[in-house]
Amino acid sequence: MLLCRLSSVTQNLARWRPCSTRRGALLHSAISFNSSRCQNVSSEGTVQPKATQGPGQYRDSVLLPRTEFPSNLSGQKLLEREMEIQRECGFAELYAWQRDRKSKKEYCLHDGPPYANGDPHVGHALNKILKDIRNRFEMLRGRHIHYVPGWDCHGLPIELKALGELGTSGLSPLQVRQKARVFAEGAIARQRAAFQRWGVMADWDNCYYTFDGSYEAAQLKVFQDMHSKGLIYQDYKPVFWSPSTRTALAEAELEYNPQHTSKAIYATFALSTVPPEMADIAGKLGSISVLVWTTQPWTIPANQAVCFMPNAQYSVVKRADGSQLLLVATDRVASLATLLGTELESVGTFTGAQLEGGVCCHPTIPGKDVPLLPANHVNMGKGTGLVHTAPAHGMEDFTVARHSECLVDEDGQFTELAGPELQGQRVMAEGNDTVISMLKAAGALVKEEACVHSYPYDWRSKQPVLIRPSKQWFINIAGLKDKAKEALAKVRVIPESARGSLLAHLDRRPYWCISRQRSWGVPIPVFYHKETGEPLINRHTVSHVAQLFSEKGSDCWWELPLGSLLPPEVLQKVTGDLTEYERGEDVLDIWFDSGTSWAAVLEGEAQADVYVEGKDQIGGWFQSSLLTSVAVQKKAPYKALVIHDFVVSEKGDKMSKSLGNIVDPDTVINGGEDPSLSPPYGADVLRWWVAKSNVFSEVQIGPAALTSARDNISKLRATLKFMLGNLRGFDPRTQAVDPKEMHYIDQYLLHLLRNYSMKMTDAYNDFDAGRATRLLQGFITRDLSSFYFSIIKDRLYCDPENSLARRSCQTVLAEVLDGVTRSIAPILPHLAEEVYIHTPGHEGGETLFRSGWIKSSPVWRRPGLEEAVEGACAIRDSFLSSIHGRSAAEYELIIEIEPGLLFELMESLQEEPTSSYSQLTELMMSSRTTLTNALPRDMNADALISQGNFLINLEGEAGVSNQFHGGPSVCRFLVFPLNWFPVQT
Repeated sequence: MLLCRLSSVTQNLARWRPCSTRRGALLHSAISFNSSRCQNVSSEGTVQPKATQGPGQYRDSVLLPRTEFPSNLSGQKLLEREMEIQRECGFAELYAWQRDRKSKKEYCLHDGPPYANGDPHVGHALNKILKDIRNRFEMLRGRHIHYVPGWDCHGLPIELKALGELGTSGLSPLQVRQKARVFAEGAIARQRAAFQRWGVMADWDNCYYTFDGSYEAAQLKVFQDMHSKGLIYQDYKPVFWSPSTRTALAEAELEYNPQHTSKAIYATFALSTVPPEMADIAGKLGSISVLVWTTQPWTIPANQAVCFMPNAQYSVVKRADGSQLLLVATDRVASLATLLGTELESVGTFTGAQLEGGVCCHPTIPGKDVPLLPANHVNMGKGTGLVHTAPAHGMEDFTVARHSECLVDEDGQFTELAGPELQGQRVMAEGNDTVISMLKAAGALVKEEACVHSYPYDWRSKQPVLIRPSKQWFINIAGLKDKAKEALAKVRVIPESARGSLLAHLDRRPYWCISRQRSWGVPIPVFYHKETGEPLINRHTVSHVAQLFSEKGSDCWWELPLGSLLPPEVLQKVTGDLTEYERGEDVLDIWFDSGTSWAAVLEGEAQADVYVEGKDQIGGWFQSSLLTSVAVQKKAPYKALVIHDFVVSEKGDKMSKSLGNIVDPDTVINGGEDPSLSPPYGADVLRWWVAKSNVFSEVQIGPAALTSARDNISKLRATLKFMLGNLRGFDPRTQAVDPKEMHYIDQYLLHLLRNYSMKMTDAYNDFDAGRATRLLQGFITRDLSSFYFSIIKDRLYCDPENSLARRSCQTVLAEVLDGVTRSIAPILPHLAEEVYIHTPGHEGGETLFRSGWIKSSPVWRRPGLEEAVEGACAIRDSFLSSIHGRSAAEYELIIEIEPGLLFELMESLQEEPTSSYSQLTELMMSSRTTLTNALPRDMNADALISQGNFLINLEGEAGVSNQFHGGPSVCRFLVFPLNWFPVQT
């Protein structure tokens, strides 16, 4: 027997509410106790035999769990069962069903189109499953889901893969486009099949494709609107240019290689006209040279100026190893002295503004003057503080110095204008070396060194790009920036930390080059005069071409004669012969393609509830969609952005074929060639991996992560099976017990279930599926398996089948099973539907996803009851910890509590002084429990005694701070043989 003495809280509380958690907020133990609440019950609630018995000796005397629901599925049976579930439960028809049902609210998750350029990968799985979890949650809550999957079908990535080694040599634009279309359609078919196998619910019969004529027409309408507002224009400007693919590129089409190695040089530009403030020094000491630093020596022939920072300080220094005078930034003198290996003596100091008016001699082009110009982009953190400026090869340079003809062609080679010594040489190869040799021959080369730094590469060819001027079509971002920022301020960004990056990308570029010199894309609807090059484009021409694209597709740009591409009202006004005009050959940037998807796909107000994509879209689709939408409809196309991270290996490495760490989602689901190494996990394991991961940091995947996901689901199945097995023969529609008639412990569990359902709803609302999985596992492990299941086993197995006590806990099991099943459904739709098939209480053929979200009732909320049970649980925890894993049924328990609130709470669980059948006894799991406020006089001399000190805290209702501390109170435990029971006083 166990004797427990507790001093209770003596303050009177008119009302009380539950503490934040049952584990420690109500009762704080001053010594360590075992937190397990299980006795002879496994973590899933199955009975553990105390001694070896004959097979089935007592099976017929107890109501054991029975269900056809399998505790585990693996291998081919798992795969077959998932496919059966998809067919039997109408996964393919679910989207259309929910669109047809009555609903007042709509939830629109706009799908960012993946490239149709390859097989599905784990990045796709992360993105599509994350979206599906939210869509299924919103659908269960009764909303109409608008989710139309799409594909980005144009662009260089697809063109390169479609043509392979053949390239475009000898192929007409229509031939190139046909090959690219066939390739894209094959990739789309493979990706779509994979997305459906993963259980993604979508409008698969009406997907959008950027190569569809109707989509292209909607895109041109956006183009026309922006052009009419002056936001789209043609100009000659420096752009990122890829010699390897011979096209202009946008910022979003670049990859930065942090290990790129350049030949950096320090070179001098001799001052031919000395600034007035520097004349005395030059007269006394001789000629002065401006020292510049560049990692792109090949741009020296295009130099037009040397820039300085107006408010910086500059020094003329004399080399200790010679008489050379150099002009450098004062802040850079010390580092330059170390670099050059000589002391640099300052002979004069000037402000940047005092350098104005100075002129240098070009080091490789005799007779060419190079002015000193002020500029704010000069960086004092590296180099010399004086910047060699070539407007043709720098965005910032272009805004500072006068323009000149470009010396580099589309193949990245020097043109005839560069001179015979450089003509035909590749600027980033032998041409670079030749320029360095020319500088050396002119006596202008001070130092050459290898410089490892970050440099932009073409994201598809993986080759370095350069900046060169070209006549292109641009969007004026500077004219949209402020409005875009205002629109973005109204958007919820998850995580909020990503907002800074979104704003930084808006600030980074003043314009966006949207023309591409390729064939596979949407043609820019412009005509040019053959002699003057003047473009012919207006609202009539664009609208006419858009209508043609809608009817015939954009191939008609090359198929139809010029007269058919121009509208009648324009043809009448064309002066001269129509043959004097030609159609343009450029296509639109694919980011403009996908960035106008809101106009082609979204309905009504053309604003989605959310866009969900990876962080690479911060400078891509999120930006292009924002800019085009703000330009046309003066608002963002999304109310919220969810930005997830990338998938990496379990070691945190980027996945690559060379490292052999690529995880194929098809192999995850269906298994590899060797099942012992790559077993088939099924779609739900892949989905659990997504949900369980923290998607806002790098998401790791590998054997350990997948095995953990499988084990998590196996434990979940065992718990679900226990509940299903104990509901055999129970129909909640006719046999459910009213909560008011239930045992207190059952009412308490419904109270916990209600709290659980609200927390799960909040987690899904916050796009935090990881929190949802943790709530699920905590509820199952802590509140069910280790607590409730261990308490109700006697009622389930031993009470009469139709008794109120048994039906009471069966009613709760039915509600818990229903709540848990619905709460996991967005993440594990196959398992949820499988459980629902075996669950009693609904018509055959009904599916879970057509029956709604968790159905919790406000009457389940019982804060006062929670305090009573929590107090009893504190006593129970210390009792179980004192008997060191032995069965609680071997002991009789006396609980002595001083008169007061705690005693009253315990009396609600046991009205009579001593009972073997009270709810308090059930909770304690003892043979018999006595509740008293005075210890018995007769004590067994052989009793084992242990003692603990406690603090009991009760918190006030609805935010009222009424916290009381009663203690520390003393609890003494005396353990006696089962057949010893003292006389009560």
